[in-house]
Amino acid sequence: MPKKEYPLTQLSHFLPEGSYEQIARYLHYYKVHLTISRERRSLLGDYRHAHLNRNHRISVNGNLNPYSFLITLIHELAHLVTFEQYGNRVQSHGKEWKQLYRHLLEQFLGKGLFPGDVEAALNKSLHNLPASSCADENLMRILRNHDNPEQRQVLVEELPEGALFEIDGGRIFQKGKKLRKRYQCKELATGKLYLFSGLYEVLNHQL
Repeated sequence: MPKKEYPLTQLSHFLPEGSYEQIARYLHYYKVHLTISRERRSLLGDYRHAHLNRNHRISVNGNLNPYSFLITLIHELAHLVTFEQYGNRVQSHGKEWKQLYRHLLEQFLGKGLFPGDVEAALNKSLHNLPASSCADENLMRILRNHDNPEQRQVLVEELPEGALFEIDGGRIFQKGKKLRKRYQCKELATGKLYLFSGLYEVLNHQL
């Protein structure tokens, strides 16, 4: 099973100190079914709206540091509130969602819940919220500074051009030149070219 059930009180272990009570009120009010997921490369969190006899469902990756976890959870709660107000009549990351996400996020700022560098990056992002926290590269780099160093992997952007790296599944690539915001990398087994975000975590590979 990729997801594990936790009693709601256990949620405090994943959140910054002082943020649990406010988050719990949202989860109770909207009757959210929350699950903590194992690491998912393609997304940090997920929201599924209430349907028939099922409650709203949110999942968040359990390997995130507390600040990343809280930001991701707020992101998904904003999807929930957007659905409550607009149903499927608006875009998932449109202006309505951005307004609600900004409103929710502001309620957690200025309270000492985030380190100074994270709070500064969040305040900066409020002016132009991305569709995903992963798309805010400045915020992602700062949040990464608060990860457990023992669990941190190398980023594509940290490797020199021509270096080999490995991703999940054992596929091996060679780093190429940067094209705008992404790096063009060649898969050794097939010769095919792929674009990687500079913030993609990989393993160094030695032949």
